[in-house]
Amino acid sequence: MLSTYLAARATWLTRMLAAWLAGCLVVGLAVFVYLLDSRPDLSVWHLADLDEEFTRDSGIAEFGQYLALEDRLFAQLDKLVYDEVPVGPEHAINRYSRGSLADPGRWPVNWNRSFELGREQPQAGVVLLHGLSDSPYSMRALGQSMHRSGAMVLGLRIPGHGAAPSGLVETRWQDMAAAVRLAVRHVSEVVGARPVYLVGYSNGGALAVEYALAALDDSSLPAVSGVVLLSPEIGVSRVAGLAVWQARLGHLLGMEKLAWNVILPEYDPYKYGSFAVNAGDLAYRITAHIQKQLGALQATGKLGGLPPILALQSSVDATVTASALVTNLFDRLPAAGHELVLFDINRRAEVGLLLREDPRTVFEPLLNRSDRSFDITIVTNENAESNRVVAHTTLPTEDAASRITALSEWPPGIYSLSHVALPFSPVDPVYGGPAAPASPGIELGDLAPRGERGVLQVSGTDLLRLRWNPFYDYVEARVLEFTGLL
Repeated sequence: MLSTYLAARATWLTRMLAAWLAGCLVVGLAVFVYLLDSRPDLSVWHLADLDEEFTRDSGIAEFGQYLALEDRLFAQLDKLVYDEVPVGPEHAINRYSRGSLADPGRWPVNWNRSFELGREQPQAGVVLLHGLSDSPYSMRALGQSMHRSGAMVLGLRIPGHGAAPSGLVETRWQDMAAAVRLAVRHVSEVVGARPVYLVGYSNGGALAVEYALAALDDSSLPAVSGVVLLSPEIGVSRVAGLAVWQARLGHLLGMEKLAWNVILPEYDPYKYGSFAVNAGDLAYRITAHIQKQLGALQATGKLGGLPPILALQSSVDATVTASALVTNLFDRLPAAGHELVLFDINRRAEVGLLLREDPRTVFEPLLNRSDRSFDITIVTNENAESNRVVAHTTLPTEDAASRITALSEWPPGIYSLSHVALPFSPVDPVYGGPAAPASPGIELGDLAPRGERGVLQVSGTDLLRLRWNPFYDYVEARVLEFTGLL
């Protein structure tokens, strides 16, 4: 009898605990949904259905058709978004208000669109791939430099980008990869037997790696001669893979705001402020796919055919960590002329006591490893007492740097680079520093607003994030050298 009573009691307690946990889950979920739905209302640029966007199933086989579809997309953007937004005063800051400081129409060229820089007899072909929520503008300066040095250059507007943030609510990474295939095929046809290079920034870096790996297994894809990666998106948090359930819950409940991780004003002419949940999901999916590609190619012995990779990465990066780049890509590559360039923090900035983690914990073990298959370059202070910066290049078989390159100095007040800084020159008119020329519209690179916290919709950390690279000239020189254009 006692054992029967204890068993029944245990069952009752188990059911009560399960009911309590289920109740906590429901309450927690309700609070979560309430907080997400209490954010600012969605605007027309969050809701516009731009169905002229390219997808893998668009039935497009040539890049000229891609551009024609892009024309229709931007005509649709004018009709569904710009025509619906009141024209504000000139000093207003709204990307979708015609004539405002953030209106891309203030610039002579709308760099939100794909661009092609041709040459009669190019030395090489280059496909430029921008980052997530970004636009071809981020690759503009590097592309113009490569064009001046003899390359035919195509800056691709990746599907979902350059128009309205709503474009990233439904776009899949497979749509992006299909557009990259069209672009590479087009450039390969134009330059003929000359080499073709991929240059990818952030999510564009993931797309570049995905293409290069796919070409090893698919002879119908034109091969590339090398891949340049800037702040590449190679590994993202597993939590990103769960984000899609937020959007699905919002769809189930009829709450459109749940399709968004971030809802912000659109004050940047060439980058979305708002960030769709689906964007984080597709980043997770493409990086997971790359890991499967690498595993399959390793198993078949084809990975040795991968063209050389030059990756440039800040050792501190709030979006993609340097350790993920090493673990998920470089450590899996056989020796083939690959190189990783890491930008250290400014050791004269005296922020050591404020650091969450010293990036030396990442790159010093790399230098001491005997099994490293790639070159590594550390860009750091010349010494502990100097603001001058040098690049130390160490080959896999060496214990010390075999090449030391002098760079410029750290500018005052800057303690590190950032994920978004690498492709932008200090003189970029939108994102550059104090020396940048006057912009036709908004200037975002040297903002330092002062006031009370919590007043602005955009966080102070976003406004103060470094948007330009003090060592851009070094990045440009390394890219030109790597692609044979220097």
